[in-house]
Amino acid sequence: MYPFPRLIKEMLIARKQPKLPFEGVHVSHHICWPWDIDMFGEMNNGRILTVFDLGRFPLALRVGLFDLLRRKKWALTMAGASVRYRKRILPFRKYEMRSSCVGRDARFFYLHQSLWAGDTCCASVLYRSAVLERGKIVPTDRVATELDAPEWNPDLPPWVQAWIDADNTRAWPPEH
Repeated sequence: MYPFPRLIKEMLIARKQPKLPFEGVHVSHHICWPWDIDMFGEMNNGRILTVFDLGRFPLALRVGLFDLLRRKKWALTMAGASVRYRKRILPFRKYEMRSSCVGRDARFFYLHQSLWAGDTCCASVLYRSAVLERGKIVPTDRVATELDAPEWNPDLPPWVQAWIDADNTRAWPPEH
């Protein structure tokens, strides 16, 4: 089941925090609950992708994107992800989530998130996300302008650009 109570809690916390610039990092703190674990006694990797929502949505709130989405009747969508799992997160383990937008191209925003237990990075994900208007992608220039940040367009980190380039070679639709 989707963790709606946890998301509501995180959004309420984020509302009380200062606004962030586009390049800001939203930091949140969480616990691995028994309902997050799989048959191997660790946080399920699918659940990890779900709990990343608990950082992305508050980030969107703090940069002003949620108000814009509401005002324009726009929506968000995910268009791709690349994830690394490196360290198990065990039940009742506290962990920190760091969420940021690392850049954009003409169509997509690129978001990076990571989970940390102490000084150890347990998981990291790169997302490609888009803003939609009536099912069509809104150019990122327009979104940035609406957020009073038209100049915000940093060079993408080389590893992000390499992922984009590699993903562009992937066959679509897939063969099977």
